Amino acid sequence: MAAPQAVGDQTLSARDFARREWGALYGTVRTALVQRRWRAIPLTLTAVALTSFFQVVQNQSWGYGPVRAIGFVQAEDPLWQSLLHTPLSLFVPALDLPVWGALAQVLLVFGIAEICIGRLRTLAIAYAATLAGTMYARLGIALGPDHPLGLPASDAQVVDTGPSAAVVGLAVFVCWRYRAWWTAALVVAAMVGEVLVKNNLAGKEHLAAIAAALLLCVVAEVRGGRRGRRGQGRREGTVRSGAPPMNS
Repeated sequence: MAAPQAVGDQTLSARDFARREWGALYGTVRTALVQRRWRAIPLTLTAVALTSFFQVVQNQSWGYGPVRAIGFVQAEDPLWQSLLHTPLSLFVPALDLPVWGALAQVLLVFGIAEICIGRLRTLAIAYAATLAGTMYARLGIALGPDHPLGLPASDAQVVDTGPSAAVVGLAVFVCWRYRAWWTAALVVAAMVGEVLVKNNLAGKEHLAAIAAALLLCVVAEVRGGRRGRRGQGRREGTVRSGAPPMNS
């Protein structure tokens, strides 16, 4: 007779865990989609459309060159060129990976981020994460393969990760924002595992994107704490303990 109770307790525990981990996040996303449907994620739909467009064009005999000229980022390129290409590189999927995986990631993670943290912040974090990967590639090649953070010179010709670095950075930031700590830890562990299994530039750029996202989390946490203390100070300043107002 004890076994059904144990199963029930485990079910309840799993339900409580899911509610603590994803309850607030799910509620926010569900409310937005129910009330506004696809109008809640115009940035995400644009990102999916751009990624699809670049995937189709770069696989045409006439399209590879133009896409490379405006959206490919490599460490061997001049820095100004990389910075100029980085915004569009977010939407140029890797040629050696299935595009449907990239589209699903963009739709899911960008969509959740757009609803939960806003359009402008989603764009800013996606760009910061992608830029972190771009800059890490240059630093790693400068350090050389003998350095723990270094990269071989051949990686200078490898094209950057496309939307995946932005997806990873956004996932970590949204998990921090909604206190989904286990999910954030799972994302980080998966990216570390990727590097351990396949030690390539893409995996290390994902770790750089995570580092950038964590830094932004720290900055947001500090700023939020300061605003909270200022707000508390103003509230305490307006509540006077029965003392008469001071005359100037």
